Amino acid sequence: MIDIQNVSKWYGNFQVLGDCSTTIRKGEVVVVCGPSGSGKSTLIKTVNALEPFQKGDIVVDGVSLSDKKTSLPSLRSRVGMVFQHFELFPHLSVTENLILAQVKVLRRNVAEAKLRGHKMLERVGLMAHKDKYPGQLSGGQQQRVAIARALSMDPIVMLFDEPTSALDPEMVGEVLDVMIRLAEEGMTMMCVTHEMGFAKKVSNRVIFMDAGRIVEDCTKTEFFGSPHQRSPRAKDFLSKILNH
Repeated sequence: MIDIQNVSKWYGNFQVLGDCSTTIRKGEVVVVCGPSGSGKSTLIKTVNALEPFQKGDIVVDGVSLSDKKTSLPSLRSRVGMVFQHFELFPHLSVTENLILAQVKVLRRNVAEAKLRGHKMLERVGLMAHKDKYPGQLSGGQQQRVAIARALSMDPIVMLFDEPTSALDPEMVGEVLDVMIRLAEEGMTMMCVTHEMGFAKKVSNRVIFMDAGRIVEDCTKTEFFGSPHQRSPRAKDFLSKILNH
């Protein structure tokens, strides 16, 4: 579903990604973790071309991002993205937030878009809040609306960029529950997260990054179950998080 081939990226002279390669199969849930500044968010944002890359290629469901003929808006409409800070339009109601991209990008009529949006809102348990504005919702509810908005576009892949890091601890669970259900339903997911409990429970694979490079790419059992076999940097990371 996603094939990342030797992707490198620079900001000026500073290299933020170095020869990153991995493949994510349909229905797989892959967690990307690592220390702050390791390139995790940058890598995930290259998958739907929110961050351009200078070397290598990414192919999503057979579509190459480096091909000049590829329509990036069309590609993005098929790759759901959930950000750290929700990115909802504050002046639009929940329903209007869910409808907008469907109408503008997918060319659905408003009635059809509303039906689809409300179905996804039901899926994340927030139908009762359909007429509220984002500012009237808790952080956890806003993030679940953001997930419903992404799902309304019928994505083939879902990307999550630290979806719980801006939330109060009490709200983290409600967002992770939605993500766990998505994983159980077979959604292909790539998730940058510090929630190691989620990684242990749901992921098929763990990618560990450091200094812009993929240092580990293995099953969750290998990553968490055999820390002594990991690279020194991953071993150090695991020793800090698994002791708490």
